[in-house]
Amino acid sequence: MFSAKTYTARRETLRTKIGSGIILLPGNPLSANNYPNNAYYFRQDSTFRYYFGLNVPALVGVIDADSGEEALYGDDFTVEDIIWTGPQPMLRDMAAEVGVRAAFPMSELEGRLRRAIALGRRIHYLPPYRGETKLQLAELLGIRPALLHDYKSVDLMLAVAEMREKKSPEEIEALERAFHIGYDMHTLAMKMCRPGIVEREIAGAIEGIAKAQGQGVSFPSIVSQHGETLHNLNAEGILEPGRLLLCDAGGESLEGYCSDHTRTYPVSGKFTDRQREIYEIVLAAHDHVARIVKPHMMYTEIHRAAYMTLAEGLVSVGLLRGSAADVVESGAMTMLMPHGLGHGLGMDVHDCEAMGERSFDFSSIAARAARSATCIYRAAWRVEPGTVLTDEPGLYFIPALIDKCRAEGLYRGIVDYDRLDAYRDFGGIRIEDDLIVTDDGCRILGDRRIPVTVEELEAVVGK
Repeated sequence: MFSAKTYTARRETLRTKIGSGIILLPGNPLSANNYPNNAYYFRQDSTFRYYFGLNVPALVGVIDADSGEEALYGDDFTVEDIIWTGPQPMLRDMAAEVGVRAAFPMSELEGRLRRAIALGRRIHYLPPYRGETKLQLAELLGIRPALLHDYKSVDLMLAVAEMREKKSPEEIEALERAFHIGYDMHTLAMKMCRPGIVEREIAGAIEGIAKAQGQGVSFPSIVSQHGETLHNLNAEGILEPGRLLLCDAGGESLEGYCSDHTRTYPVSGKFTDRQREIYEIVLAAHDHVARIVKPHMMYTEIHRAAYMTLAEGLVSVGLLRGSAADVVESGAMTMLMPHGLGHGLGMDVHDCEAMGERSFDFSSIAARAARSATCIYRAAWRVEPGTVLTDEPGLYFIPALIDKCRAEGLYRGIVDYDRLDAYRDFGGIRIEDDLIVTDDGCRILGDRRIPVTVEELEAVVGK
């Protein structure tokens, strides 16, 4: 947790941006795993924690944008609760810890909100992403769950995303701590990588590091010889000589800030000539992005730069034909890298995407997103000093996608489908690091690099 001054200042900035109405920020409750008293590991809502700092379930923060009043709603633990949990802090003490003077029982929140609504006051809330929160908001506000998105506060969405976009020095320090967790996770995975190991043995070991050093993983670890499957959570494969292992994993610092790195390396510890050739193309794109990112660039410009470098490499080895510009213009790169170059990073591994991107259609406010330079709509994302984004180009040889494009006659004269046949069992390569945009450029987060060159990987893998 940061100081109370940090959270007080954030809430005041948010209040000023919104101007009027009541800002409602629910934290996450516990979520039952397989019966009510057996919950999943608790993960706080990142926006609640950003403004109220508390990593405790079942709290709601309220800010009156007109009066400036701030309040925390929740319930103190009963003796019956304490039998199971041990002594717990009082709600008023937790509120004071983050600079909030008023604390009330949860039972009083609905009445307060309904009175405000009756007076014609706007209740600002973010689009909920958890079922429990949807039901809570529906009950508090008298809105059917299916209609909650219709009444979400776009002003609040843009204000929160704009504030969370630019990381403060203390946030960057927390991100650096998350990097160290990720470094230990990835270097252990490399050392464990050898024929005969089951993928989940590596996944389990590195996730143990995340739990031992921080809050746990920032997302379920991807440890797979099928790197061509972008989010492959199946880790039942037995490592085989000649295959590539892709490890995409990260940890969360104790403050709730994330790391996200990917490395791909040969199970046998030595790249084949073909693997090395493709790996060097991906690494060139990764390093090129890390050199060119600077303030005020559009994300789309950065993404295109990665595509251009990948296309140049693929033309040089004969898999594609024509100039790199022709290749990118044709759309052929989407067959071999069917994802964006990167995403925001901070308290979420896809920072602020609970408010946009995939959760619903954001096109209706794209122009506003572009003007405010927020990260909730990547097509309109402009990076600024303090922005953290991932740099993760990749090349993936996905037989089903290649066959589909070939059958539809796509990219004729650009893609050499006959030569691609030799790569049907290649898999995929992704290389990922986290960039912080500075006043005059960018740098890779961390005080060292996770082994990334061919030589560095061959010196570590399986050792």
